[in-house]
Amino acid sequence: MSDSKKKDDAEQDLMSKIVSLCKRRGFIFQSSEIYGGLRSCYDYGPLGVELKRNVKEQWWRSVVHGREDVVGIDASIIMSPKVWEASGHVSGFSDPLVDCRKCKSRWREDKLAEPRCPKCGGELTEARQFNLMFSTKLGPLEDDSATVYLRPETAQAMFVNFLNVQQAYRMKIPFGIAQVGKSFRNEIVVEHFTFRSCEFEQMEMEFFVKPGTDDEWLEYWKEARFSWYKDLGATPEKLRLRQHEPDERAHYAKDCYDVEYEYPWGWDELEGVANRTDYDLAKHEKASGKKLSYFDPQAQERFLPYVIEPAAGADRAALMFLVDAYEEEPPSEGRKDGRTVLRLDPRLAPIKAAVLPLKKNDENLVAKAREIVQEFFLHSVNAFYDEKDSIGRRYARQDEAGTPWCLTVDFQSLDDDTVTIRDRDTMAQERISVDEAVKTVESKLRAKA
Repeated sequence: MSDSKKKDDAEQDLMSKIVSLCKRRGFIFQSSEIYGGLRSCYDYGPLGVELKRNVKEQWWRSVVHGREDVVGIDASIIMSPKVWEASGHVSGFSDPLVDCRKCKSRWREDKLAEPRCPKCGGELTEARQFNLMFSTKLGPLEDDSATVYLRPETAQAMFVNFLNVQQAYRMKIPFGIAQVGKSFRNEIVVEHFTFRSCEFEQMEMEFFVKPGTDDEWLEYWKEARFSWYKDLGATPEKLRLRQHEPDERAHYAKDCYDVEYEYPWGWDELEGVANRTDYDLAKHEKASGKKLSYFDPQAQERFLPYVIEPAAGADRAALMFLVDAYEEEPPSEGRKDGRTVLRLDPRLAPIKAAVLPLKKNDENLVAKAREIVQEFFLHSVNAFYDEKDSIGRRYARQDEAGTPWCLTVDFQSLDDDTVTIRDRDTMAQERISVDEAVKTVESKLRAKA
């Protein structure tokens, strides 16, 4: 077997293990599974929804709450079709589609390494353009006048709300508008679990700047966004910034960088940071007839701002953090059995602390453990109570869930009001006061912030 074949098999094996873990522990399920599932659609389970929520919260804290020059909006998914006509999506948001004449599979021509079907090697048809937007009807009419679209990106809502936000919040250039929300694209090829799907959640920000300062702001935001992933624990060696070649840039982009991650299938995009110039505002100004320029009172001049856009995906980020955190530890001298562990940064971990009574049939241990769990809940720290199976198996479940700390209530707890706190990564244990349990976990979380 060739080295490349071994590498491919190992990569597929890793993704299979991660997909299995996601279902087993309640991170991600196939949508509509009891009916055979639906292509490219996934449901986030109890752990997955917490992980993705934490990713979005960390993004919002970094991009919006951590600065005074960025504010947020939450715009409608369905917008006037004139928005998409002006932006060019109706006429030009498409990919080249080819069909295999033999097995009937469909592919994106621009993503193929050679002009043959990757599945069976069959001959392909001539490429034709396939529009990626989902259309539907708004209201009781079924004619063309009722046609609207599910947004393929969140960005356009921020462009058409530029003046609303600027005037209502008295923002001065440079400033940004951020949004987290669902987008929809009828992708020709969906692949790699949740990496590329037809329904996904974006984390985008449009940063409006004075023309002539755009290059320095692009430099600032590409470095800031690259650092964000490293700060949340992603392996630095598996991250890189790649500048787009001129022939691969979007037509509106003066320059663009991708934050890329080395996934099991190779390097792929995690986030794009683009200089969109004044393309979008100019298009909407022309189509709407409304002035979207900004007046600088200090310089006494009016101009159409340029835009720097960091555009990330919450689903891609969540998947990347899962892949990056996944580790299988072999047995060792001190531990007979190996273990699977998700070394998630505690800020991203779905469960911050698990509270475990040593024995479930001792009502005093159970009562004490449930008291501690309630204290975590009262302090808005997501905790989990578990009494089923041996303590070793419960530790193993929490390791697979990425829970950074486990608190065990044993018989000594009843005597001196202390518990054992176990660290996920080192498996080291120490005793702490029950009264200090919540504060200890909160302090560890703050140390990571």
